[in-house]
Amino acid sequence: MALEKSKSIEAGLHTMLAEEERKVENVSLCQKIKVILTNITVEPILICYVLPSVMASIATQNLNLEKACRVNLELSTDVCDALTIRNASGYNQSDEVVVQKLVSTMNIWKSVIQSLVPSFLLLFLGSWSDRHQRRKPCILLPIIGEVLTCTGFLLSTYFFYQLPMEFNAFFEAVPPSITGGWFAMFMAVFSYISSISSVETRTLRIGAVNLFSNVSVTIGIALSGILYKKFGFYGVFSLALVMYFTGLTYGVTRVKEIPKKEELITEKKNVNFVKDFFDLKHIRDTFRVAFKDGPRGRKKRICTIMVLVMVIIGPMHGEMNVMYLFVRYRFGWNEIDYSLYSTFHFVAHVAGTIFSLMFFTKFLKVDDAVLGMVSNMSKILASIVYAFAPSSTIFYIGAILEALNGTSFIAMRSIISKMVPADELGKINSLFGVAEALMPLIYGPMYNLMYKATIRFLPGAFFLLGGCLTTPAVFIFFWLYRQHLKDREEDEKEKMQKTELLPK
Repeated sequence: MALEKSKSIEAGLHTMLAEEERKVENVSLCQKIKVILTNITVEPILICYVLPSVMASIATQNLNLEKACRVNLELSTDVCDALTIRNASGYNQSDEVVVQKLVSTMNIWKSVIQSLVPSFLLLFLGSWSDRHQRRKPCILLPIIGEVLTCTGFLLSTYFFYQLPMEFNAFFEAVPPSITGGWFAMFMAVFSYISSISSVETRTLRIGAVNLFSNVSVTIGIALSGILYKKFGFYGVFSLALVMYFTGLTYGVTRVKEIPKKEELITEKKNVNFVKDFFDLKHIRDTFRVAFKDGPRGRKKRICTIMVLVMVIIGPMHGEMNVMYLFVRYRFGWNEIDYSLYSTFHFVAHVAGTIFSLMFFTKFLKVDDAVLGMVSNMSKILASIVYAFAPSSTIFYIGAILEALNGTSFIAMRSIISKMVPADELGKINSLFGVAEALMPLIYGPMYNLMYKATIRFLPGAFFLLGGCLTTPAVFIFFWLYRQHLKDREEDEKEKMQKTELLPK
């Protein structure tokens, strides 16, 4: 009975989505909006996870800088106050440098923790998610980690002079890491979305999730500086906690787990969770699925896309590590200045993503790989402008040039989701999540060391490094495009051969 009900729900879910996706082309705008709202699933959770995380980012970085100045380095109150309000007459540039170098050093070992632990967990998480067809726990667990992080920040603020900067770093790194963090969240979200969407609409559905994420980032950044200025550490971290609990409540009560397939429902149930989850054979299974031979050079393509993940995601993580420090030092910005720029940057980013999806994907129907090439060329061009920007105005122009960069992430996810069946998406996405999670381990220390070494003569040198490291992605996307052209030629030949074999 349960099996029949499960299969009925699964069939109904996919039928509903397929029918609505076919109809959406020929209906009014209001009906399209209704269809979109009806199909909303995990997007509110993503908003309640991403928005508070970004919203608290400036408060977190300022808490680290304040702790470094007042507690670890024990600089005078006058100097630390001047650094906080960006009063250049109240401190020497050497004071800013010594504080930033201490924070950069802390960021190095923090990046190691934030990379290694999620990488280890994701190897098991994707396999477990596929075996049990359970995406929901993987979506909710990272939110619990952020709740613990915010609680730690509130304690650090309350016991400000008793707890050093390293206490912040511990709570910033450890709870999110042991619960999977952003990597587990996005692995689970993309696996969930890919499982409930058709191949034809997957690019747009993944693009929509990416869009929700970008909008959340935009709002979070816009609020971060203002809320910090108005309400301080307590206000920002408390509001973030409320949003995390809202996301947890919605996820528990509103999001439905994808119905299990028949062969998975009959699995043994009386198995110890820890033994089942951490069984080493599942790591082997994950790599076996990812690197198994398949039609049209599947293994080679997956390996190539893994490299693509590294050269695209890596520079992004590296820049995030030092961007706030850079604009404070280079342009003398405060929290509000950084919030305004980041808001502008993400609005341009979202606008560029919408334009790319609507114009290139929807109207021109270009290949996903072409979308990726355009995106990465946008990133490389912007990196040059960022590195040598003599003023804030030119730095803003760089954000406009980088507007199309977000679509490379969409293109990667879309390409890989079309290469593997739905029951392997968890393993594939977890392996890609591992590759992504390892990037802060490499790029975080690399960018922090580069910034420390060049801060006095070319503080924007890390942008040039990012542009160089992104360049191989253009050639990889071009190779994938050539492979897709060959696939189409083979498909046409097969169709012609079948037509010739039909009786006349």
